[in-house]
Amino acid sequence: MQKRILVVDDDSMNLMRTKMILGKDYDVFLSSSGVEALDTMKREEMDLVLLDIEMPKMNGIETFERMKEFAAGTPVIFLTASGLEDDVRSAIKLGAVNYLKKPFQPKELLKRVAQEFERS
Repeated sequence: MQKRILVVDDDSMNLMRTKMILGKDYDVFLSSSGVEALDTMKREEMDLVLLDIEMPKMNGIETFERMKEFAAGTPVIFLTASGLEDDVRSAIKLGAVNYLKKPFQPKELLKRVAQEFERS
């Protein structure tokens, strides 16, 4: 069975691009908001979450904190366009396994995802 990845980003182009990159090797689920991601994770078990930090209403950090209430063991790689040190530090402190600065190269995304699955 293929590994299941949830991609959470408020930018539909980023969602589609990420699905195109990962879709050959993984089952990819898409969410356009933190609220939608939490709903998906309550219904579906995921092996990995790729989570955008900057989103309206509920940002990635808040989404991650809420996610830990019922899916604490699911690894998260944060996606960030800002690259702000504080955002990255906060994400790692909360327990994110890695982060990736947007825009990312397809090879780099595939490498980070594969590394995480090798660890688990």
